[in-house]
Parts: sequence; C-alpha cells; structure tokens
Amino acid sequence: MKNSTYKIELKKLCSQWLSGLQLSIFLLVSTAISAQQSISLEKAIELAKSNNIDLKIADKEIERQTVLKKTAFQPDPLQVQYQGGQFNSADFDHNVSIQQFFPLGNVTKANRQLQEELTKLAEKRKALSSYELEKAVTLAYYQYLYGISIQKLNSELNEIYTKFLKNAELRFKTGESGNIEVISAKAKVKEIETQKEQLRYDLAIYQKQLQFFVQTDENIIPDEATSLKFTFTENQNSKVEELVTDFYQQQISVYQKEVGTFKANRTPKLGLGYFAQTINTQSLFQGFTAGIQIPLFGSVNTTKAKAAEISISQSQLALDKNKIILNLQKEELQNNFLKQQKNLNYYQNEGLQYANQIIETAQKSYANGDLSYWSYISFLNQAIDIKKQLAEATHSFNQSAIELQFPTIKSN
Repeated sequence: MKNSTYKIELKKLCSQWLSGLQLSIFLLVSTAISAQQSISLEKAIELAKSNNIDLKIADKEIERQTVLKKTAFQPDPLQVQYQGGQFNSADFDHNVSIQQFFPLGNVTKANRQLQEELTKLAEKRKALSSYELEKAVTLAYYQYLYGISIQKLNSELNEIYTKFLKNAELRFKTGESGNIEVISAKAKVKEIETQKEQLRYDLAIYQKQLQFFVQTDENIIPDEATSLKFTFTENQNSKVEELVTDFYQQQISVYQKEVGTFKANRTPKLGLGYFAQTINTQSLFQGFTAGIQIPLFGSVNTTKAKAAEISISQSQLALDKNKIILNLQKEELQNNFLKQQKNLNYYQNEGLQYANQIIETAQKSYANGDLSYWSYISFLNQAIDIKKQLAEATHSFNQSAIELQFPTIKSN
C-alpha cells in the first residue's frame, strides 16, 4: 500500500516537473521570438555595409594609404659625423660635420602621384567587397523567405490532413470505412508535425546565415511581408562590369605611376652640409659644403620600371579576360533566368489553381462518400506535390535572378 502511494506521489511530482519544464521552454521560445527584429532587404544591406568587418578593414586600408601620402617627400637620413685627432697639427683637434641630401627632379611629385593612385585602388577594392557583400546578404535574405514559404506550406498541409483525419475517424465510427484510413491519416499528421520541427531548425540556420553577413548581435529576421518572389532589376549587369573595369584600370594607373617613380629615382641628389672644427685647438672654424649623388649604377631602378610596365600588360590582360568571362556568364545566367521564370509562371498562373481545385474537390467528394480513400489520397498527393513544386520554382527563380543581378566576379 505504501509502495502504491509512493508511486502515485512520484507520478504527480514528475507530471508537475514536466509541466514546469514545458512552461519554461515555452517562455524561452516566446522570449526569443519576441526579441527578433524584422527588417527589410534594403535595411539588411545597409546594416551589413556599416557593420561588416571586412569593409571596416578596407576603410582602414584607405585611411592607411591616405596617411602615406605624407611620405612623398623622402630625403636621405641626416648625416652627422665627428672627427677627432691630429689631422691639422700635432695638437688633438675636433671636427663636427652635418650633411643632408635632397632628391632632385620629379621624385617627390612621382611619389605623391603613386600614393594617390594606391589610395584610389584601395577604394576600388572596397567597392568590389561591398558588391559581393550585397549579393551574399540578398541570397541569405531570400533563403530565409524560402524557409518561410515551406513552413506555410507545412501548416497548410497540416490543416488539410487534420480535416482528413476527422473525416476518416467519422467514417470509421459510422462503419463506412476501415481503420486503415484513420491509421494512415494519423501517420501523415505525425509526419507533418515532425517536418514542422525540422523546418524550425532550418529557419534558425537561415537566420544565423543572414546574421553572419550582417554581422550584428541583434536577432534579425527578414520582413515576412516581403514578396517571396525576388524583384529583378533590369540592366544591373553594367554595375559589375563598371566595378571590374574601374578596378583593373586603377591597377594599371598604379603601375604606370610606379614606372614614373622608378625612373625619377635615377636622377641625382643634391647635398648641403655644415662643418665646425678646431685648428691647433683653437676654435671655432666653420664652413659649408655642397655635393651631388649620381646614381652611376641605376640599372636597378631601370629594371624595376620595366617590371612595372610588364605588370601594366598583365592587368590589361586580366581586364580583357574578366570582360570575356562576364559576357559569357551573362548569357548563361540570362538563359537560366528565362528558364526559371517560365517554370515559375506556369506554377503561379496555372499550377496553383489546379492544386487548390484538386484539394477542394477531393475534400468535398471524400466527405460526401463519392471518392474512395485511395483515390482521395492520390489526388491529395498530386495537389500537394504541385504546391511543393511552386515553392521550389520560386526559390530557383530567386537564385537565378539574384545571380543574374549580381554575377560572380572571378578572382585571378
């Protein structure tokens, strides 16, 4: 008796504990959901460009190159020399001299121009990174919306099969059908509920992917009011062509300025100096000096100038190569886009209507007893498959449209 009472009390305690645990989980999930911030695609891109670490690094590189402009004037280190000893007489004399060499010609101007071009190159490189980030955010944003569309379809299927289960149970009670219909319906409802849990995990993954690119601590999600179909903007291909052309042309400008800098470094340098010394330990005798440094062995700078000229040719070839790749890629992406668009148009304009009509007619016929169980299931699966194909067609269209609007820039 005591054992039985103990078991009852233990069962009550476990039941209370499980209820408390379920309540805690519910509150945690509710808190997490309420903490989510819904944002538009434009806002997500804006946040990504302001938060992204890679773009911040690019800003620092631009800042670094800007600071380096101050290094355009590059005089040689100041030479300070002391001489002590019997160089004038038997007395121990002292000599202190200072000498400074300055670059002549266009060396300073060439260095400044080179640094200005390096700053512009850093800006062009950041523009490419910004473009790639915008594409990544857009893909992640619509990946999440795709998950939402699958989740809505799952809820719709759950509603359909729940009604089916009720009808099957009613028909079984009245003796119109066997228990196999009830078992089958329960299995399908359970399957859909299991898929619902899996979809919640998928959405969590998609959300973290978006958050990764935006690089924010806020639990952001796309605005579910956004159309599931990506709005493709015509004539956006010129943007990537312009970015690639600007980058390589700027690279060419850098190498051209390097050629000028190396050639300028072959010019002589002027040196001015001052000395003070003692003669026979008597001081102070002083004077000035002037000199010139002539680079007799200037082949190093000549060779570097030739190497920079080769780099100019390499950059021009890389630009030509990328133009060819972009044009071929554009044709491929355009064909895939038209293919996916045609496929989506069918499911939107016809397929979805057929699916809804099949479901509505099948449900009425089955409820009225005009349709057998197996026929009902067959029609229902056909309609559900059409709706799944619509979700997949929308997702494929979005990916093709985003790829067409943001062609991939091939790295060399």
